[in-house]
Amino acid sequence: MADFRVRSLEPGQTKIRNVPIAVTPEGFWCCPAPVLFQRTIRHQSNQNKQKSSPPRKINGQKSTNPPGEKRQLAHQLKSLVSSEDQKCLSSDSSCINSAMTPEEVAKANSVNPPRKISVGFGKPDTCDLKVILYGKENIAVRMNVHRNILSEHSSFFAEKLAKQSPVICIEIGDCEDVEIYVEAIGLMYCKEIKQRLIKLSVAHVLRMLKVAEALGFQLCVKSCLDYLEAVPWVGDEEENVVSSIRCLGIDKYGVSPILKRVSSDISYPPNDTLARILELVLKSNEDKGRREMKVLVLKLLKENNQWMSGSADICSETLYNSCQTCLQSLLLLFREASEPDFVEKDLLKKETITRQIVLEADNLLWLVEILSDRRIADDFVVIWANQEELASLHSKLSIVSRHLISCITARIFVGIGKGEMLPSKDVRQMLLQVWLQQLIDDYGWLQHGCRSFDRKVVEEGIGRTILTLPLEDQQTMMLSWLGSFLKVGDNCPNLQRAFEVWWRRTFIRPYLEQRGNTLQSDRKFD
Repeated sequence: MADFRVRSLEPGQTKIRNVPIAVTPEGFWCCPAPVLFQRTIRHQSNQNKQKSSPPRKINGQKSTNPPGEKRQLAHQLKSLVSSEDQKCLSSDSSCINSAMTPEEVAKANSVNPPRKISVGFGKPDTCDLKVILYGKENIAVRMNVHRNILSEHSSFFAEKLAKQSPVICIEIGDCEDVEIYVEAIGLMYCKEIKQRLIKLSVAHVLRMLKVAEALGFQLCVKSCLDYLEAVPWVGDEEENVVSSIRCLGIDKYGVSPILKRVSSDISYPPNDTLARILELVLKSNEDKGRREMKVLVLKLLKENNQWMSGSADICSETLYNSCQTCLQSLLLLFREASEPDFVEKDLLKKETITRQIVLEADNLLWLVEILSDRRIADDFVVIWANQEELASLHSKLSIVSRHLISCITARIFVGIGKGEMLPSKDVRQMLLQVWLQQLIDDYGWLQHGCRSFDRKVVEEGIGRTILTLPLEDQQTMMLSWLGSFLKVGDNCPNLQRAFEVWWRRTFIRPYLEQRGNTLQSDRKFD
């Protein structure tokens, strides 16, 4: 809460200037439009500047106001601070200045500098209390109000007014948000506060909520909370609302409906919800919607992984259950498509099965991507390396329907090559034995028919996977690859970089190690 003082008004420190106000049948409404408030401040600042420099005359220029502006100004000036009050302040100020030496005046101004801009609200002749707000940039706002209204609506004012009686003036210094203080006090004169908030922004209502809570203006706090609970939040507004509500700590007003918009009593999202999302995406037959939702869910899971790093994975079991479902479906479809009489079936039946194979393979590739990103794909490598039946049926299907299976194999090799998957030596060896030849058979199609296929990345992944094996197994794999590469050339993965590493390990390293041992033994004899 800002600094608070109860005392009589000390003249001479502030020269009160007036801005237009609106008077309603309810008695008082002291909240000018923010634009008008700022315009008044700028206008008075310009007047202060003009007083320091002599005015310049321009020949032929007339200072006239259009009739519309005159009518607007006349309407705005319906209610001003009374001239008698201004005369009283002026006379008191002159008396004080006349009784002080110039040195004392300068000293007083240095201790209590005069306010550059001061505005006043309300009718002094119908009010029985003055509230003066001191804000930043030397702004002072004087409000003529009714003590019964403030006491009825604000516990803060009720407490202060009860301490001393009669209280003529209440001063609140160091106000961070003078405009909102003025508006909050003006709202005490309104019956329907919520209607006044409808056209305001979320940021403005948050400012109002902070001031209303500090003043103990419970009706305004409740209206602000009702507004925030109902209005949509856009962009950064969500974080601002949540942080403001939690910082205020005003649970007594019932803010749980607001916070329930962003939080639940459950600590983590339930697995059944995630399973339902995966089920809807995986079973969708609409290409565009399924493709867009796969990208979106993958992105959101990556964000979860960033914020929840180091915590237990909440969806591992759900993801692996989905993988098993896709694998079982793929195996059944491969068996049906590899039957001898499959070519004799009608075209529609064959197209349906081919489409289902492509769909299930694409789903499985998406799940592998999620598992790899979450660093929980090691178990899937074991599962994939043991799919010997699926690999044996691979060559019996057309390359159009089977090529996505090779994309799954390629993605696993890339993951192992990047260190995202860390299967055991036996699993890596089995993976190469079961699936490498199938990947080579589809390699030409993958290069030209799959836009997302990155040849260099895949070749580096395959090469690095081979180089993780014992040297004898590396030799077997490299010689097998060399035979395929010399037959089909560019339609085979180019593993020449891995071949060079294997060559140096096989032919050069033994010689260097033997030579190094010889040099060490010679040094011992020396």
